[in-house]
Amino acid sequence: QVQLVESGGGLVQAGGSLRLSCAASGIIFRLTPMGWYRQAPGKQRELVATISSGGGTNYADSVKGRFTISRDNAKNTVTLQMNSLKPEDTAVYYCQAQYLQTYWGQGTQVTVSS
Repeated sequence: QVQLVESGGGLVQAGGSLRLSCAASGIIFRLTPMGWYRQAPGKQRELVATISSGGGTNYADSVKGRFTISRDNAKNTVTLQMNSLKPEDTAVYYCQAQYLQTYWGQGTQVTVSS
């Protein structure tokens, strides 16, 4: 079965950095578009960044220039490097795979203190 396992969340001060990773299994990873989404308390889940099977990337305006999404097809992982973090980046971050249908990881908490 398809599994997406996120890691790397935590507590960081504003201006700091975190690196999230998502390990995928049960899919043909190199052919699968991947993405990171987040959901803050009381808000809807929103797109953070996506990366196509060919490596093309797309970012939410709120994270452009601060976050970088990348993929390692040899390791079946997708990574989100988050720099210059702000308190408004606090949310649960979810990995997503578009493989015949949409799959989600369990989420990892990111908390940015001011």
